[in-house]
Amino acid sequence: MITVNTDFIPGYTIVESLGIARGNTIRAKHIGKDIIAGLRTIIGGEIKEYTEMLTEARNAALQRMEWDAQQKGADAVINVRFMTSQVMTGAAELLAYGTAVKLQKNA
Repeated sequence: MITVNTDFIPGYTIVESLGIARGNTIRAKHIGKDIIAGLRTIIGGEIKEYTEMLTEARNAALQRMEWDAQQKGADAVINVRFMTSQVMTGAAELLAYGTAVKLQKNA
């Protein structure tokens, strides 16, 4: 599955738009990591526990978006975007979305 954040794919022509493909996940860290992350906010620096959580969430959301696109019969997803929101303290939703398309390789 080709996924790009542009509205075209070099070497291909988009022959059909199949609608929005999307995937999401909501992730939280366990209380121990929340405590460590809270301490990091006092001393400053990267909060690695949340960086790790969002990386995992981004990968899961992207995989789910690709699965959704495959179910629609897509060859690719263009204009891929990510959105995140806090759903509760220590838990975040990450949404990946884009336009599922059928492609034809240019001659």
